[in-house]
Amino acid sequence: MSDVLSRHRRPGPLVITGGLVVAMIGAIALNGAVAAIAHAGGASHDYVPLQVGTYSFFTIIGILAGAVGWAIIRARAANPRATLRILVPAVLVVSLVPDVLVGVAGQMAGTSWGAVAALMVMHVVVAAVAVPVYARILPLQSSR
Repeated sequence: MSDVLSRHRRPGPLVITGGLVVAMIGAIALNGAVAAIAHAGGASHDYVPLQVGTYSFFTIIGILAGAVGWAIIRARAANPRATLRILVPAVLVVSLVPDVLVGVAGQMAGTSWGAVAALMVMHVVVAAVAVPVYARILPLQSSR
């Protein structure tokens, strides 16, 4: 029985890869909706972070980096669930700092606070899509 549980706790590479691809596709699609809403609301099409190539690339990088971090915490933390409960929101907040700085500087073509707000929403979208996928493909134990 414990062998069955141990196999259940260690998903194979295809499950992990498939889950990450699903997360990427879902987050990119939702970020596309965020960009479309922002553009409809007046955000400039010149604002590079709201262009499909840019947000797709950074969504993929964010999901992969998050998965690596999740896997490291899962493997090394005494209580990975408690650690991630603090770390995930903290990393999300820190990820918004460059967006605010871009808004304050206002030097990037097409920058407006509406465009910056949309970019910030995209960060939340990626986290909201990725975290449940990580929990499914890289399940956590509450403590060791």
